[in-house]
Amino acid sequence: MICLCSASDSRALLLRKFSVSFVQKPADFDEDRIITSVAKDFVYQASKGKLEAAQKLYGLDMPLLCADSVIAASDGTILRKAKNVEDARRILKLQSGSTISIVSGLHYKTQKMLFVDVSATHYRFAPFEENDLEAYLESGLWQGKAGGCMVEGFCRKYILSVNGYESTAMGLQVETLLPWLEQEL
Repeated sequence: MICLCSASDSRALLLRKFSVSFVQKPADFDEDRIITSVAKDFVYQASKGKLEAAQKLYGLDMPLLCADSVIAASDGTILRKAKNVEDARRILKLQSGSTISIVSGLHYKTQKMLFVDVSATHYRFAPFEENDLEAYLESGLWQGKAGGCMVEGFCRKYILSVNGYESTAMGLQVETLLPWLEQEL
């Protein structure tokens, strides 16, 4: 049994899909204090900060798993969670007809080891249809998602190519984590 230190429904779904036993207890970390324009550095620092906060809250009686994800636009710009519907529209339009990288970082810590990973999955999207985009924005499903992107939902039909694990794009590279979990469980 591990402690998923995240409120993310997507991360919980992924762990269930891979039959990983867990309890879900979020740990707060202020990502706004991270100063970097490099996606891989951002997710590393964010997942590390969450781990440090979780360890203070919960100790290490149970292994801790912390993760964070961002989207890197084709020019490398970090696309974080949209602040409001206008910001979501702007961010999603940057992705429409473009190639993006969804970068996820994780920190997994037990009493005996620390495993850290930063992975990316790359998507090339067809242009989003305006009516679909507006319906998605109205649905609110973009809220709380890095770059407002849901590769398992809205964006799926626009995917022209993918390189990497879908789990990484959903916020937790479970395939990379599994061998480390098996060592401890």
